Amino acid sequence: MTSEDRDRELTRLEERIDRAANRLLRSRPATGWRAFAIECAVFVLKQAWACVFGALLLVAIVAARLWWPDDAPLARNDALTVAAVAIQVGMLAFRLESGRELWVIVLFHLTGTAMELFKTDVGSWSYGAEGVLRIGAVPLFSGFMYAAVGSYMVRVYRLHELRFSRYPRVWLTTVVAIAIYANFFTHHYVLDLRWVLLAAVVLLWFPTVMRFRVWRAVLRLPQLLVFAGVAVFIWLAENIATWGGAWAYPHQEAGWEPVGVQKLISWFLLMILSVVMVTWVYPPRTEAERPLAS
Repeated sequence: MTSEDRDRELTRLEERIDRAANRLLRSRPATGWRAFAIECAVFVLKQAWACVFGALLLVAIVAARLWWPDDAPLARNDALTVAAVAIQVGMLAFRLESGRELWVIVLFHLTGTAMELFKTDVGSWSYGAEGVLRIGAVPLFSGFMYAAVGSYMVRVYRLHELRFSRYPRVWLTTVVAIAIYANFFTHHYVLDLRWVLLAAVVLLWFPTVMRFRVWRAVLRLPQLLVFAGVAVFIWLAENIATWGGAWAYPHQEAGWEPVGVQKLISWFLLMILSVVMVTWVYPPRTEAERPLAS
């Protein structure tokens, strides 16, 4: 894969940042502890850049909790919706997302909002009643929280030049993802199949290895380990968001308490749905099809 090919996967702003970073890093040592420290720093910075949408939205949620007046003319939930729209517009205006990626992010938004409407109706969690920018009991900013997950997924795919070995067939992963999404609804009325679905995920992705570039280093990790790491990261962000008052689970209504670790399974399964939707836009690539850039 040539550098020209790789550049086409980056937005214009990302291309400029990438070129500037490479000019700076090429003078650094290729081995030793300093090289290791540079690789770690680049990894953290790429991850931060990939989750910029979610990070900005989380900052808005915490800021609203700390400083938004209760008697402000614009309700806090409506202010968060305005902030979320502004972030999304800014992502497109500054070429942080491409039009191709926007489609999958919109799909995240729609599927997330549909689930929010159902889950709030059955009492799985709740939002504050203030504001007019809402559908039923669901403020419109909630869909952007799912869109933030989608934004991270598509951006990290590009930034790390992900390649896979023994990736399961996309049609099989799609069937499992649809079953996972359906179970979030049906388990309220019939048997909860989350453990069966978790077993199906392990069976499908257990052989899969993900290769990704940091800077010079190309690392290999089991795909399931990566899935678990992302689920933990989202769970931590959820704790911050519920502390910020974005929504509340029943056990948090009398006062904030940490989100239970059992939610990690739900986030793990929901994240599988996210990964599958990204593959509809960015089909999984193998090293043989498109080698990592050197």
